[in-house]
Amino acid sequence: MRDSLDNSQAEADFDERRRAVLAVLGFSPEEPTVTGGSIETGGDAAWEARDSQQGVVGILQRLLDLPDAVVMEVIAIVMGETLASGSAAVEAVGMEIGVDMARCWQADDAFFSLVRDREVLTRIVAEVAGETVASANRQEKTKTLKRIVRDHLDGTNGRDRRESWVPRWMAFPPAAYTARGGVGTVAAHAKAQAAREIKRRLPGDDEPDPAAPGAIMAVPVEGSPVPPFNEGEADRLAA
Repeated sequence: MRDSLDNSQAEADFDERRRAVLAVLGFSPEEPTVTGGSIETGGDAAWEARDSQQGVVGILQRLLDLPDAVVMEVIAIVMGETLASGSAAVEAVGMEIGVDMARCWQADDAFFSLVRDREVLTRIVAEVAGETVASANRQEKTKTLKRIVRDHLDGTNGRDRRESWVPRWMAFPPAAYTARGGVGTVAAHAKAQAAREIKRRLPGDDEPDPAAPGAIMAVPVEGSPVPPFNEGEADRLAA
């Protein structure tokens, strides 16, 4: 699994941008992440002492000297490193920016080793090979079903190639292949959508809150004079 992630195109693209951010901040190119990184000192004891004393303040000073567009790139990398995998935050961000997983992921050995459910594999066969092929092979072993999917994704053994395919769980928005539930990305997406719906229902800054108490008007005491609205009104009433 670790090798699959490290060798993915998405990781390669992200790491390329991360290396650029490390350089902009003056961090060592050997740092594995921007988060928790430190300024490169080149072995200079004076610089090491200065860096240890400045800490976050030193990094802040570097950020203040950068154009806003570059700071936004730094923020994007730090967010990418720190967002919890499988969380509602990932689903919310993915939907907001329109992530197309087919551009950065392809099925590999790690993927096929994790998919063992025959019902799920049969539905995947239907996606890549069509309902006719799926129906004809619905009683086959999972090994055979995986072979059919691989052949279509690779375009081998006489199978028509199916390009730009990702499993439903990895799409934005995600979906399940069965009604059994238990799909983490689907549950996380539901949380993100619930939060979005709550925000949609909240009144805006220029809209009154129907749940808020209304303004209270003072009721004059019986027998007491009612004050005029203004001086002109008072003169008119006196006349």
